[in-house]
Amino acid sequence: MNYILIGRGKMGSLIRETAQAAGDEIQAAFDINDIDQLGKLGKAADVVIDFSRPGSLPEVASYVRRTGTPLLSGTTGLSQTDHALLESLGAFAPVLWSANYSLGVAVLYRALAAVSGVLKPDFDIELTETHHNQKADAPSGTAKLLLEAIDPARALTPVYGREGNTGQRRKEEIGVHSLRGGTVAGTHTVHFFGPDEELEFTHRAASRQIFVNGALHMARLLPGKPNGVYDLQKILFGE
Repeated sequence: MNYILIGRGKMGSLIRETAQAAGDEIQAAFDINDIDQLGKLGKAADVVIDFSRPGSLPEVASYVRRTGTPLLSGTTGLSQTDHALLESLGAFAPVLWSANYSLGVAVLYRALAAVSGVLKPDFDIELTETHHNQKADAPSGTAKLLLEAIDPARALTPVYGREGNTGQRRKEEIGVHSLRGGTVAGTHTVHFFGPDEELEFTHRAASRQIFVNGALHMARLLPGKPNGVYDLQKILFGE
């Protein structure tokens, strides 16, 4: 496989090392400082892998529209406008975006979707996420992904931390709390607090390697697929 890599941070470096160790080739690599150079390339790879920052997306989108190269994106902190732009690229190439490519998180998403409807009437729900002290966005993309699993209709109101005299907790709240420190790769816990019982779901990432392995696995599946926007859950579970 041949890749164009967008992002030279920790994830980008791990993707490069892992791909090359597997015999794949990185045809070119860019970050926010030189992303304008991407426009000078023709179709040079099987897949564009983007783990950069939202500011790189317009140039990436322009390249995908022009060349039809499949796109796998793991960039977080995207706005609604950014997501709409990603959706539009499905007319030109196969596109896959996920905030988290871990198999464990994919299973957690599915589990939360299955149980939340049963518990929500009687249980208060809170979500905590912890990442390293260099992470730029909060809450994490994975936290937002889990919120989607818990509350797909967006009937609950996210409360991002609490301060001061907040009054009693309302039933329609879902608390979201971001912790930052050290070198934590990522820990996400969903707490269900019910009458006289508590239930927790936790996923801990020991390293970023799990995200890299999952992203490269999915990248190998994109070439040859019809143009369109693909969903990680549907690809994994066939639904």
